[in-house]
Amino acid sequence: MPKLDHVAIRVANLEASIGFYTKKLGLKLLFQQVDPAHGEAFAFLELEGGNLELLQMLDDTSNHGPDNEHHSTWKPAPIEKPYCPHLALEATDLKLQVEQLQAANIPIVAGPLEIPGSVRWLYIHDPDNNIIEYIEHL
Repeated sequence: MPKLDHVAIRVANLEASIGFYTKKLGLKLLFQQVDPAHGEAFAFLELEGGNLELLQMLDDTSNHGPDNEHHSTWKPAPIEKPYCPHLALEATDLKLQVEQLQAANIPIVAGPLEIPGSVRWLYIHDPDNNIIEYIEHL
């Protein structure tokens, strides 16, 4: 059976996304790197069971790096149902997770939703409209 290594999501501004995932969601930055040969900058964040890669394409028409205000001209997709693809993170207490999201000024896209006796979940998004689900198995 294959083992999950990582999930990659595209971002417009690597530094802003690293800040969101580390400061607001509490993920640990493992490393980041600029790869001019392939026209990209990326960072890996630690997740149990696999890691999260944030990937920024460098703009071919400029010399902007991921560590300044400039970012690629890529625009994120609009947020719409069914909120896919998404990254699902396990929550041991969804009510507590809601409080933490509110304290960090992170708006909830949808939820909390529930299938009684089975699961509760909600959706948020990162600065690039990548959808993140928090899920609590009951």
